[in-house]
Amino acid sequence: MKTSQEQHVCGSTVVQTINAPLPLVWSILRRFDNPKTFKHFVKTCKLRSGDGGEGSVREVTVVSDLPASFSLERLDELDDESHVMVISIIGGDHRLVNYQSKTTVFVAAEEEKTVVVESYVVDVPEGNTEEETTLFADTIVGCNLRSLAKLSEKMVELT
Repeated sequence: MKTSQEQHVCGSTVVQTINAPLPLVWSILRRFDNPKTFKHFVKTCKLRSGDGGEGSVREVTVVSDLPASFSLERLDELDDESHVMVISIIGGDHRLVNYQSKTTVFVAAEEEKTVVVESYVVDVPEGNTEEETTLFADTIVGCNLRSLAKLSEKMVELT
C-alpha cells in the first residue's frame, strides 16, 4: 500500500540518441561546474562548495522565461567508468522539490553514436497533477538533451 507521500511523487525517463562518440558527449555532460555549455535555461552557474566532483554543490541562475530564478544542486555521483551522473536539487525558488536525476551514457549499437538516458523522480507540488509535473520536467530534460546532441554533433562536424 502506498503512503500519502509516495502518491505525490512522479518520475520519467527521457532518451536521446546523439550522432557523436561517447567520449565527446561524456566530456561535455560530466562538467557539473559548467552546465551552461549545453543547458540553454542556465544563465549563470557557480560552485558553492567542492571542485566539481562528487559532493559539489552549485548555484544555478536560470533565464527569466522560467517560473524560477535559481536552483541549488548537488552532484551525488560521478562515475567516469560507467558514465553515470546523479544530481539532486537541494534548494531554490522553484517547484521541483526533492528532484533527483540519474543520467547514464551508453555506446549505441550504431557506430559513432551515443545514447543518453536521463531518469528522474520529483515531488508533485500542491495544486499540480502528476501529468503536469511530468510534462514540465520532461520538457526541461528533453530540451537539455537535444541541446547536448546539437552541441556534440556540431563539435564532430568541426573535427
